[in-house]
Parts: sequence; C-alpha cells; structure tokens
Amino acid sequence: MAMKNQYNPQSYPHPGETLEEKLQEIGMGPKEFGIRTGKPEKTIYAIIKGESSITAEMAVQFESVTKIPANFWLNSQRLYDEYVAREKQKDIIANAVAWAKQFPLSAMIKNDWLPVCNTIEEKTMALLSFFSINSPEAWGRYYLQQELKVAFSISLAHIKEPHAVSAWLRKGELQAAEIPKTAYSENGFKELLPRLKSLMANQTTDYFNELQLLCSEVGVKVVCTSSLPKTPINGSTRWFNGNPLIQLSSSYKRNGSLCLAFFHGVGHVMLHGKKDVFLENIEYPDLQIKKEQQANSFAIRWTSSELEEEKKKESTILNKNSSRDYCRSYAT
Repeated sequence: MAMKNQYNPQSYPHPGETLEEKLQEIGMGPKEFGIRTGKPEKTIYAIIKGESSITAEMAVQFESVTKIPANFWLNSQRLYDEYVAREKQKDIIANAVAWAKQFPLSAMIKNDWLPVCNTIEEKTMALLSFFSINSPEAWGRYYLQQELKVAFSISLAHIKEPHAVSAWLRKGELQAAEIPKTAYSENGFKELLPRLKSLMANQTTDYFNELQLLCSEVGVKVVCTSSLPKTPINGSTRWFNGNPLIQLSSSYKRNGSLCLAFFHGVGHVMLHGKKDVFLENIEYPDLQIKKEQQANSFAIRWTSSELEEEKKKESTILNKNSSRDYCRSYAT
C-alpha cells in the first residue's frame, strides 16, 4: 500500500527521451554519441526508444559528453522504473478485487484492522498490506499451499471461510508482534500457572491485562482478537517467531469459557511440539484429535474445582469494560 502523503506521478518519461532531446540540442547523432561514450549504436537507440535502461556506468559516461550529472540520469531511470512497477501493481490490484471481496472487509474496517477506504481497489491495497503480501497468489502460497511450513504448517484450503480465518490469524500475529519479545522459559511458565489460575478465578476488571503481562515475562504471548462474521474459529495455539502464541477469541462471552480456552492453549504449549498449529472449533485436514483431547484434559484439570465451578455459574456475560473490550483494545 502506498505511503500516506507519498506523491506518485501519473506518468514519468524514460530518460531516453531526455537523451534524445539533448542530442538534438548539441547536434549529435546516436552513432557519434555511441562512439564518444564507448557504447554500441544499437544500445543508444534502445535507450532512446525506452527499450533499455541506463546503468550507473553509462550515467558516468553520459555525463562526460552531455555535461548532465550522472545522478540525474540515475534518478531519472529510478523514477521511471518505479512508475512502471506501480503501473504493473495497478493491474495486480485490479485482478485481486475478486479475491478481496471474499474477506469480511466491512467488519475488518469496523474493527480498525483496515483503514477506511472509498473504493474496492483501495480496500484491496489495504488488505494486501495487512497480510504483508503483494498478490492473492502469495496469500495462497502461504495459507493454502503451505510453501513456508516453518511459519504456518497447516493448510486452510479445505476449511470453511479460509479467507476470514486467515485474517483472524493474521491479526493475532500483528497483535503478538506488539508485545515485547522475551525468550520462552518452560520452567518459568509452569511455575506461573497457579498464579494465572487464581487471577482468572478472581476475575478482576483488568485481569486480562495482567494475564498478558505475566505471560509475556516468561516468553508466552497471549492475545484476544475480535471475532469476525461467519468465522467459527474460537482460538489458536502456535509458535510465532520463537514464542508460543495463544490467540483467544472475543466470541467467548463468559470469563469461565475464556479461562478454559486459555488453559486449553497452555496445554498445547506444554504438551505438544513447536511445529504444531492448533485451530479451535475448526475441522481441518491436519486436526490431531488425540492432542486436542490431551489439551482438553489439561484445561479441565487446571480450571475445575467445586468453588470455581460455582463462581463460573454465577458469572454474568462480560460487560463492555471486561473481556470484549480487552479483545477490541488488543485488536487495534
């Protein structure tokens, strides 16, 4: 996506046009200019026609004959090349519109994941920037063909709403990137669990902020991401840039559910490998039922007691100042 306030000209001439004008001004033909600069005549003609580029070596040689500084020729070539590249990008954007329409763009804009845009082309550009990709094909290679398995080791090709799910997962990555990086300590995380259990059981107003901070100190990133329409995913656990990432969804309306989901993610971190990616409430080809059952058992052990179960039954739907707002604040 273009930088804000960045000027992109409607068109920019090839430096060959300037060369042709200069040669006419000094009364010199392409053949003579080629001899004087040590370049083949056909190369000079190709530059004049806009079919060839001016290199740094040529720019210095042209300077001696035309008396026009080398940096002018190089800057002219750079600006022309950028213009051509941006024209090609316009074609990519136009061809990507149909792909972009498969995402819940209105909800993403409402959640401030994307800027407010006036046209579908602008929304498409914003979406590509959101994913840090250049084309829908790049999105497909990452999320559907798994060409970078070290980063995302499962395919979304055979799930419902892969576009929305990928957007939700991507937002979690962006949220996680904002949390200061600390080396993961498995022992430190284990020692912290009783405190996290107590914190979530007491359910103070800012408990999620404290939960996130405590986990980040032992290298575990926890984020809560606003849910998207028609997106059934309730959570995800995976490793992101060397750290465990537990991504929870705002679809959890009660603190008890959020607590269970969190410890389910903890179970995956404690019991399973770094290469595993777990998507909750999603049927996908790489779903490992046994590992899901292990994470469920782990979560139940850490969240169940008669007293806490009673508290969960009495807990009301979170108000706007609790979990839902935490989800929104960390999603922006």
